[in-house]
Amino acid sequence: MDLLVVGAGEIGRWVADTLTAERSPVDASVTFTDRDADVAADAVDSRDATSVPVDAETTHDVVCLAVPMSAVPDAVAAYASRADEGIFDVSGEMTAAIAAMREHAPELERASYHPLFAPPRVPGNVAVVVDEPGPTIEAVSAAIETGGNEVFETTTAEHDRAMETVQSGAHAAVLAWRLAGEEVREEFHTPVSAALADVADTVTEGAPGVYAEIQRAFDGADDVARAAREIADADAERFAELYECARGERDPRERHD
Repeated sequence: MDLLVVGAGEIGRWVADTLTAERSPVDASVTFTDRDADVAADAVDSRDATSVPVDAETTHDVVCLAVPMSAVPDAVAAYASRADEGIFDVSGEMTAAIAAMREHAPELERASYHPLFAPPRVPGNVAVVVDEPGPTIEAVSAAIETGGNEVFETTTAEHDRAMETVQSGAHAAVLAWRLAGEEVREEFHTPVSAALADVADTVTEGAPGVYAEIQRAFDGADDVARAAREIADADAERFAELYECARGERDPRERHD
């Protein structure tokens, strides 16, 4: 398989490494391209790979788009013609990605993958929508699974709705807790606050641009803000109701009369 990886950052390199790993069932060769030529060159330096300029006219068996979520539709339009067999993205927002692939790559195998982890924390779960199946996409999924990851199928609507909770809402809650709190001595931490501090450290070690893309793409932060405001304003009775809701014992819209 001749693979063109568009975007030579962490996730693009993860795709390349996964498909070319020793245990991978895919016999893949990798070409990187990136709008920052130095980034592409750096990706090539430590791998058996090549790079081409973004405006090259090379064609490949399959094209992988490892670009920011907001850039996927334009990237699909720009690179679909350079794929002979298949095209897929690993961006994290599936509705717009699949729509763009249907429009610009109607004859190709198509899929949208979302690794639900940062590359330093592999392996993990990988959501996928296979919009047009075939042997190329099957081989990509097999290589990801051989790397120890759990690939599970979903729909664009289910995936993007879930991201409102597990990404946008979760990140907003953690960052808000970190921003609202003050530094305290280690001895003061409770099991809950210590766990939150660890999670906040994990969130803030990433690239802010990536987290900004998530907030742009998915709702969820406003729901967290509203819930926090209701907790802050609740009397004892309403707080008990909300507590039961958090346990999963009640619908949060219900109230005692």
